[in-house]
Amino acid sequence: MLNYCSFTLSTKTVNTVKTIHKIIPFLQTFKDKKYTSSLFKADSIAGITVGVILIPQAIAYALLMGVPPIYGLYACLVPLLLYAFFGTSKQLSIGPVAVTAILVMSGVSQLADPFTEEYIELVLFSGFLIGVLQIIMSVLRMGFLVNLISQPVISGFISAAAIIIIVSQLEQGLGIEIPDFKHTHQTIWYAISHFHEVNWVTLAICLSSILIINVLKKWKRSFPGALTVLVITTLITYFFNLNDKGLAIIEDVPSGLPSFGIPEMNYDTMMALIPSVLTVTFIGYVGSIGIAKSMEMKNRDHIIRPNQELFALGIAKVIGSFFQAVPSSGSYSRSAINDEAGGKTTVSSIIAAIMVIFSLLFLTSFFYFIPKSVLAAIILVSVFGLINISEAKYLFSLRRRDFIVMIITFIGTLIFGVENGIFIGVILSFVFLQYYSARPHIAELVNIPDTKYYRNINRFPDAIQSEIYLIIRFDNQLYFGNSSYFKDSVLSYVASRKLLPKFLILDNTNMHDIDSTGLHVLEDIQQYLDGLGIQLLIVGTIGPVRDFLKRSGFTDELGENHYYLTISDAVDYAENRTKHEEVHRAAVQFNQKRRSFLD
Repeated sequence: MLNYCSFTLSTKTVNTVKTIHKIIPFLQTFKDKKYTSSLFKADSIAGITVGVILIPQAIAYALLMGVPPIYGLYACLVPLLLYAFFGTSKQLSIGPVAVTAILVMSGVSQLADPFTEEYIELVLFSGFLIGVLQIIMSVLRMGFLVNLISQPVISGFISAAAIIIIVSQLEQGLGIEIPDFKHTHQTIWYAISHFHEVNWVTLAICLSSILIINVLKKWKRSFPGALTVLVITTLITYFFNLNDKGLAIIEDVPSGLPSFGIPEMNYDTMMALIPSVLTVTFIGYVGSIGIAKSMEMKNRDHIIRPNQELFALGIAKVIGSFFQAVPSSGSYSRSAINDEAGGKTTVSSIIAAIMVIFSLLFLTSFFYFIPKSVLAAIILVSVFGLINISEAKYLFSLRRRDFIVMIITFIGTLIFGVENGIFIGVILSFVFLQYYSARPHIAELVNIPDTKYYRNINRFPDAIQSEIYLIIRFDNQLYFGNSSYFKDSVLSYVASRKLLPKFLILDNTNMHDIDSTGLHVLEDIQQYLDGLGIQLLIVGTIGPVRDFLKRSGFTDELGENHYYLTISDAVDYAENRTKHEEVHRAAVQFNQKRRSFLD
């Protein structure tokens, strides 16, 4: 009895430990003393590398989001540490990113002016709501919902968002004051028509920064080119007093760590933020899980669990919002650099967060003379690669409807804004999906000579078409959306024959589901065929569909001897039955002639 109790207690303890490790994957890093000093060294190098790249990007993306630079750094503390504990990706680096920044800016700026206290409170509240929604999706195991957004929609949206981001940086890059326009083309036209007002010092620093960052990136991707340029231009600005010549600088950045505080929340504000929250939730998660999956495939040393990723990203945003962290997402560039620099576990993210803590405590006074045009350059370099022209060319040559979805999403986002653009893309995807689902592929199959294979007659026009039977294959589920098309197609195939076949063989191999409407149509087809003297034979029906037909009574009505595993079996039955009928008919005719002769 004691041994049994000990065994039960031991089993419960093991299960508890497994559950804790499942919820907090970070603990597995130190399981069985597998984390060695060499791994820590690799993670430290990667963490420092990501940290020096993260700091200037965080400052730049905070300005893009419409909040002071310090909030970008705050977003690199608690969220980054929490993801390190709860995330399943060993290389994913989260923090402020360009697309999330522009999405938040687009949604929240409709309720308050950027850089105001009210606006900052709304951004923090948005981060809280996004996190809550992601946690709810995780608990309900709804990670699959991101599949509702197709790749062409994402590509079109991100490409358009990249252009919107580029246009939004014209003011900082050119050094001219541009009014807040509703449409992107208005901003472009204003910049062109007022180009004579450009501050040439600002433009020169912006262009030279873009050039140097790109050169350094081509030389060595993991080299902190953005930080290097930021330090150099800040020193130049300080020593040559370029701010007195019209160059905009960051100025005061408060030092110290973020304080705890709960964002101001109310129901009306929440409802106003819902469209923006939904958009950021889905786009942020799609981007993050895509990056995590790519790292998983490359390294093959860990497994990504989508619902746990939702929880990790959600808890990072919820608790992060209490420490003044703006919404964050996974960054492909920083994750790739983290991987290339040798990051093996999420300890590298903790090291990166420590780098940010160090800068908040000791380096914020050096941020005063950072030129805003350099931050614009950092953003521009980051988003240039998001304009996916190669994907558009690929889809144009591969599948035109996906290309159309991408282009319309792209144009819709530019014209109607980021939230409406992605909504247009999703709706269009579903319209195409429904259209093609309602008109699925259906084919007449014929026998390839000297084989038992049956293929599409359009692909094998020289194959044998029997007068005895007609074989039809339907390549989709049979449901209310396509049942009329199925019925019309079957009747059309039958009517197109000069001589009516004696058997119609329905290949159900690819019919993976059927609903009540599809069943009624199947019954109508059987009655129609019976009226023409044509027997219906069904082939290759999978288990769930076969069970449904049995429960409905259709199997008994048709007759179990009308169901076959393969087309060859059904063809053999049809040919043997025809031969038997011919022999029987010949015998009857012979007997009739014999009786006539005797009479």
